[in-house]
Amino acid sequence: MKVLLIMPSKVMAKGMEGILNDLGEFSVEGCLSELSMHGELMFKNIRADIIILDPVIFGHSSRLSVKQYFSRFTDAALVAFPSYCLEEDSMEQYDSVINVYDSPASIVRKLRKALKSTAATPHQDGKELTSREKEILVCVAKGMLNKEIADKFNISIHTVITHRKNISGKTGIKSIAGLTVYALLNNLLDPESVE
Repeated sequence: MKVLLIMPSKVMAKGMEGILNDLGEFSVEGCLSELSMHGELMFKNIRADIIILDPVIFGHSSRLSVKQYFSRFTDAALVAFPSYCLEEDSMEQYDSVINVYDSPASIVRKLRKALKSTAATPHQDGKELTSREKEILVCVAKGMLNKEIADKFNISIHTVITHRKNISGKTGIKSIAGLTVYALLNNLLDPESVE
């Protein structure tokens, strides 16, 4: 499996590269210390199966849109290898999270799990949300339950659930907090209407 590392710390990058090379199952094809135009070209050229990154490469304000950022370039599994304590909301953006204290066997399990999760739930990258999906997203962000949304639009609960799955697939965001931030960042929701 091809791996791309994105870590500003050379110590962390070299350590992870050494562990993966020793295991033999994973091949580190490239290492970036930051995101740049050069990095975006590397995403397309390497076609990595897994991207292992330190979330510190993103500013605090953009941590909730990690999947959305990478979905423009790749459908690789995203695995966090944080150099700091990662918040629970931020962890939801990754297919797996590696800890500095994980054993090599644990790292392999987490990488395999990340690959399986991306294969099981293919993202509908590059697709825009429909107008109905945007309406549903706004309702979700406002804290409405599936039943309330179904009643509002005179549709079944199953249809609401399907719309929510499509929204998560297109945005790469599964948490309500993440979807709320997405709605705010894309001007679908007035900040004062969020409780």
